[in-house]
Amino acid sequence: MKRILIANRGEIARRIITTCKQLEIETVAVYSEADSELPYVKEADDAICIGKGPVKDSYLNMEKIIEVATNYNVEAIHPGYGLLSENGDFVKRIEQAGITFIGPNADILTLMGDKISARRAMVEAGVPVVPGSDGGVTSVSEAIQVAKEIGYPVMLKASGGGGGIGMVLCKNEQELSTSFSKIQSRAKAYFNSESVFLEKFIPNARHIEVQIFGDQNGNVIHLYERNCSVQRRNQKVIEETHSPNLSEQTREKLYEAAKRAAKAVSYTNAGTVEFIVDEAENIYFLEMNTRLQVEHPVTERICGIDLVEWQIKIAKGLEIPLQQESIKSFGHAIEFRVYAENPNNFYPSPGKISTLNWGNQTNIRIDSGYEQGNTVTPFYDPLIAKVIVHEENREQCLQVARSFFKETKISGIQTNIPLFLHILENSDFKRGSYSTNLLKQMVTN
Repeated sequence: MKRILIANRGEIARRIITTCKQLEIETVAVYSEADSELPYVKEADDAICIGKGPVKDSYLNMEKIIEVATNYNVEAIHPGYGLLSENGDFVKRIEQAGITFIGPNADILTLMGDKISARRAMVEAGVPVVPGSDGGVTSVSEAIQVAKEIGYPVMLKASGGGGGIGMVLCKNEQELSTSFSKIQSRAKAYFNSESVFLEKFIPNARHIEVQIFGDQNGNVIHLYERNCSVQRRNQKVIEETHSPNLSEQTREKLYEAAKRAAKAVSYTNAGTVEFIVDEAENIYFLEMNTRLQVEHPVTERICGIDLVEWQIKIAKGLEIPLQQESIKSFGHAIEFRVYAENPNNFYPSPGKISTLNWGNQTNIRIDSGYEQGNTVTPFYDPLIAKVIVHEENREQCLQVARSFFKETKISGIQTNIPLFLHILENSDFKRGSYSTNLLKQMVTN
């Protein structure tokens, strides 16, 4: 591959450009009018404006993106994460244009992108799943009946959902009745399908995921696990590896279940198998993300591996560069997602970044989509940067992160850095004994 188009924006586009430069691969970036001043636009070899600010007019415009790819003679398209990264129709159109998609094939995306079909595939593969409906539920009365069978509380979810969108916790029949039509409407608006399903809500659970890779020869490996339990609105805020206070026996169960899930669908390229782990360390399949994850840098740091480089190699038809026994981990890594948002209510805080001075600690990796003077617009997810701390152990990571964020100065917008400093002083987080309830409990208290 000599030229790759990046069908994404912000920090992940910039991240992909970095690896491509190291591999001496030219990059073609696409951008909206709202993103014209962002760093990735200037750092790509070529950059083409594809529309106005709203995603439907730009980054979700399949025809325009493929037109640019064809005009610039790219051999492959890297989708990053979010946007079109898990859209099977997009992959089919790319392949019809004779271009390689850097990711799984369309059949895998379609199968695992639908949460109902994914659950069925995992059941057939012998991977434990959260108790829930066997298929989609089409009416309130059907949902109520299923909820009675599995017991409240339940999670009502859009089948095509992701990133915390299209799901709601229902503690009783009244909440389920009130939420059903809302989730159906949201599912239709965001994922073009009204299909919804129910799962048993598991309290005080940990959200733990396993990074996997597969190649076209059927090889599958894991690159350890990440704890992603610090969440707001069902969306991750802090991720770390390895997961603290997890028994080695459960860790191995997670690795084996993730590899079994990947082999069951003949998975290729980078992917993540997500699990819920309850208080007794029972594991349950949650979903498979058929792309690179936002939090992939913590895995890169402990393994000393460039996952984007691996993605490109596998897309070229090569085997996974390392066998399972050759993959080792070193130290501990934690990622903090820095959002332009109110740290108290998590509302977005768009605006011009008038000051951006990061802390001065060593062993800090900053994947940033913005620089001082750039404007965070209201059109997209307000993630402005990811701060990744890598040290010999977790205690050192927490200490370095604390100093780093105390030194960091950002003005012109609000950020969630005050929230990080609050979390870093939380006794449960410091002990590593936290669940997905952490932020909810902190806000309540």
